[in-house]
Amino acid sequence: MSHLNLEPNIADMDAFYEHLINTHDGLSDADSHMVNARLVLLLANHIGDRDVLAEALARARAGLTNALS
Repeated sequence: MSHLNLEPNIADMDAFYEHLINTHDGLSDADSHMVNARLVLLLANHIGDRDVLAEALARARAGLTNALS
């Protein structure tokens, strides 16, 4: 069974972050949310492992539950 890799694994993280931010440049909030949704689905398809994806979803939501109540 695979597990979510939480160790740094992106070469030049700062450059990636800049690219991610630039991807949203000039977009409306709705279009920016759509880009994020598409990115999540593309990367989820690439990962493919439902256990890893379930762990990622749980970790992404952790700590936000109280804010949503």
